[in-house]
Amino acid sequence: MGQIDSSDGEWREKWKDKEITAKEAIKKIILGNRVFIGSACSEPQALTAELIKSSESLIDTEIIHFLTIGPEKYFKDKAEDLFRHNAFFIGKTLRKEINKGQADYTPILASEIPSLFLSGRKNCDVALIQVTPPDRYGFCSFGINIDVAKPIAQAAYLTIAEINPQMPRTLGNSFIHMKDIDHFVYNDVPLLEFQ
Repeated sequence: MGQIDSSDGEWREKWKDKEITAKEAIKKIILGNRVFIGSACSEPQALTAELIKSSESLIDTEIIHFLTIGPEKYFKDKAEDLFRHNAFFIGKTLRKEINKGQADYTPILASEIPSLFLSGRKNCDVALIQVTPPDRYGFCSFGINIDVAKPIAQAAYLTIAEINPQMPRTLGNSFIHMKDIDHFVYNDVPLLEFQ
């Protein structure tokens, strides 16, 4: 995909019309939207933190995940009454909430999730993803998140990326072009760790 020359920040100048704050990004979500959040260690941290802060203005928002490693934040305080959490995989951190009826589980094979969204059988209003900075050709890598994020981001009405220079760049079918990202938030933080 080309040499990485994004460390000098020129890419931010080139794509400055797409850069917004996390608060501005979450304001793009409207009541009742279905919002996909990047999975596990690729969760876009600034975006999800702002999503939780803004939860009272996002009543009846459905949060969809493939795998989450820290859903407890969606079930604290009033957030559990405002968001509906829907998982495609039940990890140990979500099992309790599903058993209590605070979250849903959609049983599906991981290999079928891309076609579920790309075919339009299930829609996604907003995709919140985390990617690398773009290379000189404008391609960002999904890095460690090469599960279902790419096809869901492609199918989403609105794609908001958290661009993190600490996300490792991976090769293969793991790229999204900046022209396919509606907005981005820059956040230079360590990735979440699976424990």
